[in-house]
Amino acid sequence: QVQLVESGGGLVQAGGSLRLSCAASGRTFSSRVMGWFRQAPGKEREFVAAISWSGITTYYADSVKGRFTISRDNAKNTLYLQMDSLKPEDTAVYYCAAHRFSFTRVVGTQIADFGSWGQGTQVTVSS
Repeated sequence: QVQLVESGGGLVQAGGSLRLSCAASGRTFSSRVMGWFRQAPGKEREFVAAISWSGITTYYADSVKGRFTISRDNAKNTLYLQMDSLKPEDTAVYYCAAHRFSFTRVVGTQIADFGSWGQGTQVTVSS
């Protein structure tokens, strides 16, 4: 099991930027696909971005492609999400998550692929 703690959320104006961090405990972080998901009020949790355990491969939801960048530092056991050109519709609680299995070849993007979750951090974008 990987323990995850997100930080970096806050209130920002439309067009602004935020950088989320996710600190992981445990020795398996570097072998896990990691992902970011978000949940807006009254909506289901949705995929935002994912990154392979090596950091080479990344995937993004169409709604954030070109604006968000996922990255990881395996030496620091930390996952990041750089969010630029933020829009009011990006307002949500953002969660980081670790894949259920180590060294998977496929970068999962489904909630069911991920077995460990953080508590979430609120991102609010004002218009």
